[in-house]
Amino acid sequence: MDTETHERTADSPTRSAEHVTELAASARRAYALIEDVGRWPLLFAPCIWSQELERTGDIQRIRLWAVVGNGVRSWTSRRVLDPAGNRIDFAQETPAAPLTEMSGHWRFQDASPGSPGRLELGHRWTTDGDPGAADRIAAALDSNSTVEIGALRSWAERPEEPDELILSFSDDELIAAPAAEVYDFLYRADLWPERLPHVAGLDLETTPAEAATAGAEVQTMDMETSAADGSKHTTQSVRLCFEGERIVYKQTTPPRGLLAHSGEWLFSSGPEGTLVTARHTVALDPAAVESVFGPGTTIAQALLRARDIIGANSRGTLRTARSHLGQGAAA
Repeated sequence: MDTETHERTADSPTRSAEHVTELAASARRAYALIEDVGRWPLLFAPCIWSQELERTGDIQRIRLWAVVGNGVRSWTSRRVLDPAGNRIDFAQETPAAPLTEMSGHWRFQDASPGSPGRLELGHRWTTDGDPGAADRIAAALDSNSTVEIGALRSWAERPEEPDELILSFSDDELIAAPAAEVYDFLYRADLWPERLPHVAGLDLETTPAEAATAGAEVQTMDMETSAADGSKHTTQSVRLCFEGERIVYKQTTPPRGLLAHSGEWLFSSGPEGTLVTARHTVALDPAAVESVFGPGTTIAQALLRARDIIGANSRGTLRTARSHLGQGAAA
């Protein structure tokens, strides 16, 4: 059930909307999923990357990168956490034009006799007067909010705890080359089919950095990967490229067996070269465990298997980078 209301101030249109669904899970469990913004790329399809910038008591500042309409946008928000009331209020700190204000709330209610549980996502926004701006924002919000409350409900109602399905891991590689060269090897994903044996094909499109993406170049990637058994699968990803510092990515269509996969390449210069850290976070699809990983495979075993497969690909990429930059194979 969705509701939208409209009101108009003297200078600009103000609108509000609520997206609501029933919740067959505890309000506290749903609240905890929203409080932990670090996992949002796994939970919410539009979210590419999320960071908690700071937190003091029940006041939290976060930064998000998300697909909005046909592009990627970034913003910072101030959130007021109310765990006792199962509510989180938020407001964007510096809304991007045509927005002049964007605020809202998450609210969760437990079921009571005769009344189901409830999950509510509300927004209120004001635009700068562009006649069509409020309508475009309303359409983008409706699309994203519908996806988000559906995804949150699904995660909250799962029989498994989130920690049972989610695994984070990383691998490091020291490459005796300048960070700029190592970064360029990973940035030039369009050359990966020529350089990486597990990449069978790749289409890449890059959008220049701008203020709306907080300085990140945005790459969209369709990649065909060859597995050790000869099979091939295609994944789609969005990458945020911060020159010389990091490349963050999310597979928007992850391989079979996973609900989500996000990660980043981090670059740190030192006296011996560049330390590259390949970080991954995956969310397992429990319904596909046996069909993908074999009959009798447990969730815990499947997570370790996913770690082996994904880690092997990123380690192989880094070994190839070492060789390409003139060092030979990794020890």
